[in-house]
Amino acid sequence: MTKKITLLAFLIFGTMSYAQDYLDVVKATYHSATLGNVDNDEETDVGNANVEVYFPLPLTSDITLISGFTYENTRLSLNNSISRTNLIMTRLNLGVKLDHGNKWSGTYVALPKFASDFNNIGDNDFQMGGLALLEKRYSSKYSLKFGTYVSSENFGTTVTPLIGLWYKSKNKKFYINATLPIRADANYSVTDHFSVGGNLLTSVKSYNIASQLGDGFYVQEESIRFSAFAAYGLLDDSLIVRARVGFDTTDYGLYAQGDDVGVQVLTFQVGGDDRTRLNSEFEAAPFVGLDLIFRTGL
Repeated sequence: MTKKITLLAFLIFGTMSYAQDYLDVVKATYHSATLGNVDNDEETDVGNANVEVYFPLPLTSDITLISGFTYENTRLSLNNSISRTNLIMTRLNLGVKLDHGNKWSGTYVALPKFASDFNNIGDNDFQMGGLALLEKRYSSKYSLKFGTYVSSENFGTTVTPLIGLWYKSKNKKFYINATLPIRADANYSVTDHFSVGGNLLTSVKSYNIASQLGDGFYVQEESIRFSAFAAYGLLDDSLIVRARVGFDTTDYGLYAQGDDVGVQVLTFQVGGDDRTRLNSEFEAAPFVGLDLIFRTGL
């Protein structure tokens, strides 16, 4: 319950947005943590690798097609009675950005994905998501974003309201790029190529499990990872290398398929949660990470 309250607190306060003057075309990240167990002294090493690729294609001055791909692999032991498991998510990002006029634009994206341990692929491995994000650009220095992310999951349907901000200071040394509660970056340029800042990443998603335990189980991931980073730009700042150290509060709950909650808004289950959890809750822990970002100007 304490972890739920912590996660909700962060969620109340980035997906895809092109209000800023750059675009991260390719982003590869890796981080490692050792998570404890609230019920005993057992620990599990958690390695998380993530690759995001985006291909915006302008058709006219008012219409841009959006395509991309996301791959994520988390390796850990769900409890001390089974060996390590790979939780894999592969997702297509297919949509459009429209200029609605009067400095308003809209981003609308379909997000079909497979999320499981990729053993015996079936219907429970496939989930469908969607994003709608309206953006108001007030100046070249800042814009605001409002929207919703919806996804079918093994535990039910998750609904996430979105609010975001892009801001760049007059001297161009400080910027914030946030689409909350999904992600946020704050960055300050110390020199032309070296910067420091903070980063927040959250997620609520599920994975079908069909190995080791047999068919009929799923994992619900509820995650907050926040970190401080130091970054250096290479190749005229088209390649950003970023080292991170932070705190990982991710929990991986194991449940039987069919034991669901219906609709979940942020971390709140609309109809209540009377599921039977099959593993112990994980404890938060420090983590270290590395990002490689290929960035292009707009």
